[in-house]
Amino acid sequence: MKELSLRDANQQFSKIVRDVAESGEEVVVLRNGKATVKIVPFEEKGKRKLTPAQNAALNGFLEFARASTAKSVGPWTREELYER
Repeated sequence: MKELSLRDANQQFSKIVRDVAESGEEVVVLRNGKATVKIVPFEEKGKRKLTPAQNAALNGFLEFARASTAKSVGPWTREELYER
């Protein structure tokens, strides 16, 4: 982890952002010798990853839901789905 003074960080901000984005290495900015800010790469929060069993269960449910009517027919009721 790099450490830079506030003055250096201000003068090289674009370069620091580019380096952090490319390398993933965090940079700590010091103000009066004390750590004040940490510049870290942005992590996009995407869809959560399902296990194969979860994915199979979800696909099974979606197939059932698409094929059914609005009535509560099947191994569960509408109320049970909301409780889960």
